[in-house]
Amino acid sequence: MVAAVRPVEARYSVLHNISMAAVSAGMVTAAIVYFVRNPANAPTLSPNDPRFVLFTMLAAAMAYYVYIGVSRYRNRTPQLVIDRDGVFLGFGRDRRLAWKDIQWVRLRRLALRPQLEIGVAPEAFIAANLRLSMWNLDDGLRPIRGMPTAVLVRDNGLDITASAMLDAARTFRPNLVKS
Repeated sequence: MVAAVRPVEARYSVLHNISMAAVSAGMVTAAIVYFVRNPANAPTLSPNDPRFVLFTMLAAAMAYYVYIGVSRYRNRTPQLVIDRDGVFLGFGRDRRLAWKDIQWVRLRRLALRPQLEIGVAPEAFIAANLRLSMWNLDDGLRPIRGMPTAVLVRDNGLDITASAMLDAARTFRPNLVKS
């Protein structure tokens, strides 16, 4: 008797995202404490002071990362599911790609980390309307330059690695895995 293969689910990592929020909040707090203790070094509260504008923009960026970290910490829904029906992509899109629509899957190193690439049939890619952007740095899904119907799944902040995602795809559809 063949045992049923369990789906692989990737969720936002609790430790990664809460630590991102804590470090970001700590950076803003440290800057405020520093300027309170050393008022001579503090920028003037005026948009004409370039240091005030710089620190305000940095504080806004850190506050954004606090928000992202906390919201991802609280979000326990799977962001990626690989099962016998195909690949479900969360990350705010909540789209399922059926195995018949996936042409290939591979692992590719981008900078230091491996990333999962999924080649999708053009009709299915258009129908999925994944709203991919090169500019959204916090997004788990990215377009792949030079491959108009492929999607890159980043494992940054997820609780499993891209290589584990590839192993799951290999389990369900070994013929789709490219090297």
